[in-house]
Amino acid sequence: MPASPTEVRPVEPASSDLTAVARIMAHYVEHTVATFSEVPPTAEEWAQRHSDLRAEGFPFLVAEAAGEVLGFAYVAPWRSRSAYRYTVENTIYLAPAATGRGIGTTLLAELIDQATAAGCRQMVAVIADTGSPASAALHRRLGFVDVGRLHAVGLKHGRWIDTQLMQRDLTTSP
Repeated sequence: MPASPTEVRPVEPASSDLTAVARIMAHYVEHTVATFSEVPPTAEEWAQRHSDLRAEGFPFLVAEAAGEVLGFAYVAPWRSRSAYRYTVENTIYLAPAATGRGIGTTLLAELIDQATAAGCRQMVAVIADTGSPASAALHRRLGFVDVGRLHAVGLKHGRWIDTQLMQRDLTTSP
């Protein structure tokens, strides 16, 4: 992995960003229970998701170093009913070789800033309980608090998975 500084920037759909996003996500879909997706989205599906999110004014970011996309993050509506319009759910994934280097913290911090600037008031994280505390620890570092657990709500790779719910108020500093 590159040792150069990490830049966080918006996805550029005309570049290879969405191909890199698709590759990163495919790893998690195929080899982990960190996502409940069972079929990796294609770059074309990511392009549509990017277009839909940008049309709503939501950030979709990548972390990059030396021209290589190391991770991505975005927010999407928490629920479709209009009363939830100021609450978003975050998604963040790093390339496997990019973990443990602070890139997730940098990426999520920028996502929080941009979601706040976009008028979002609450951010929810739905974290699959994979047995690894890394994602929950990342979210706690950036001001998320535990708000609940849903037991055995997903079945993937022959395993029932819980989800941990975390929330961050974007109207106050952590």
